[in-house]
Amino acid sequence: MPARRNDRPDWVNDRCVTLGHRIADLRRQAELSQEELAHLAGLERRSIQRYENARRDPRYSDLLLIAHALRVHVTDLLSS
Repeated sequence: MPARRNDRPDWVNDRCVTLGHRIADLRRQAELSQEELAHLAGLERRSIQRYENARRDPRYSDLLLIAHALRVHVTDLLSS
């Protein structure tokens, strides 16, 4: 079985944190709770929470769903 890659460069971790903050900021601007965003995006609240806290990397499809729910372009999530 191949070794699992656990260590990522610091800059990758920093971008994940930035992404989480960006999702949270846009969610607050839209005046949505994590539960409401999750419902609109068709995801679990736990997933939104993990993405915002940079505990899990979102799939591209989840980013698209979140962006659609927030009524922004997916690149708005990724911009810093």
